[in-house]
Amino acid sequence: MEYVYAALLLHAAGKEITEENIKAILEAAGVSPDEARIKALVAALEGVNIDEVIEKAAMPVAAPVAVAAAPAAEAPAEAAEEEEEEEEEASEEEALAGLGALFG
Repeated sequence: MEYVYAALLLHAAGKEITEENIKAILEAAGVSPDEARIKALVAALEGVNIDEVIEKAAMPVAAPVAVAAAPAAEAPAEAAEEEEEEEEEASEEEALAGLGALFG
C-alpha cells in the first residue's frame, strides 16, 4: 500500500513517478523499499491517467430517501445485537463445559 501512496504523493506534488522518486519517498518514510515492487508499480502506472482513475473511483453515490433509509438502518443494528447475544451464550456454554471437565 505504501508504494501506491508514494506514487499518489508524487502525482499530487506534480513530480514524475519514477523508480528513484518512489524509492526516495519510501526511504524518507522509514520503509525498506523492494526494488521489484517499485519496478512493477512504475510499469503498471505507465500510460495511466491517474486523475481520470481517481475521478472514476470517487464518483458520488446517490443518497437513499430518508424514509426508506430508516428501516434499513435498523436492520443491521438488530442483527448485530442478535449476534452479540449468540456469542455471549456460546461463550457461557463453553465456560460451563470447561467447568464440567474439571469436576467431571
